[in-house]
Amino acid sequence: MSVIRVAWGHATAPTALSAYDAALAAANVHNYNLLSLSSVIPAGATIERVDTAPDLGPAGEGLHVVQSHEIVEPGSDDPAVAGVGWLRSESGRGIFYEVSGTDRDGVEAAIREGISAGRDLREWEFDEEPQIQIATADPDPDEHAAAVVVAAYGRSEPLL
Repeated sequence: MSVIRVAWGHATAPTALSAYDAALAAANVHNYNLLSLSSVIPAGATIERVDTAPDLGPAGEGLHVVQSHEIVEPGSDDPAVAGVGWLRSESGRGIFYEVSGTDRDGVEAAIREGISAGRDLREWEFDEEPQIQIATADPDPDEHAAAVVVAAYGRSEPLL
């Protein structure tokens, strides 16, 4: 099995989409077509926190991810906060849970609550504490601010 890399970034830019793109660039996953997954961790995967992702393949390919992102408007009083948490079972299987918002404590609490609910849905033995990665983008008076956390599964794959 491959590696799941948890990378994160934050940025500001003139538009919401350009701020999101710049936050993805800070995490080094901006040159891929991100393909959303529903948050289940395969048993054989290794999870690494990497801050900035390494080269995961050619630009334009598809990259399977679990992601959280938040964007705030220029002049917002609140930051953009994105978070991903995960929990593994004894077998190595596990779950990701992604939350975004404008309050760091609220995002972390929601991740913990979601992971707890996800754990209760599964008949797996969990014997560790959840891991959490949060990214925060401070508001900017003139630009959109974006934060992202991405769990990238393996390497990119051709789409065509």
